[in-house]
Amino acid sequence: MIEYVYSGMLSVSIILIFFALKSYNATKTLQSDGISTKAIVIDLIRNRGDNGYTYKPVFEYTDRDNESVVFNSQISTNPSPYQVGDSVMIIYAKNGDQRKVVSFWGLYRWTIILLAIASPLLVIGGGYFLYSRG
Repeated sequence: MIEYVYSGMLSVSIILIFFALKSYNATKTLQSDGISTKAIVIDLIRNRGDNGYTYKPVFEYTDRDNESVVFNSQISTNPSPYQVGDSVMIIYAKNGDQRKVVSFWGLYRWTIILLAIASPLLVIGGGYFLYSRG
């Protein structure tokens, strides 16, 4: 019975690593094929949470067709890392459906989160089978 638990951990870790690599490759593709530009923080959306308020920045940039594009960040934090009027570098896809803030966390957030969850599961599940077979 215990082997099912450890094989489940190992399986989940492999699946998470697959999606982490997929996210990493999507970011690398966006960096190589995307268009880099400056965006301006035009607003901070205030969200009420359990521990007070968090702030989600709203960015505006001009795309290569000279059209103004507004998008909300996926992350809300307290305190806000941005103030209204701040400028940040972003990368957006040529078709315009994907955009990311150029920062370590902005580019690799999902890769880091998925690998942080997968790593202990891989060590525990894989370690069990290495130890029990050896």
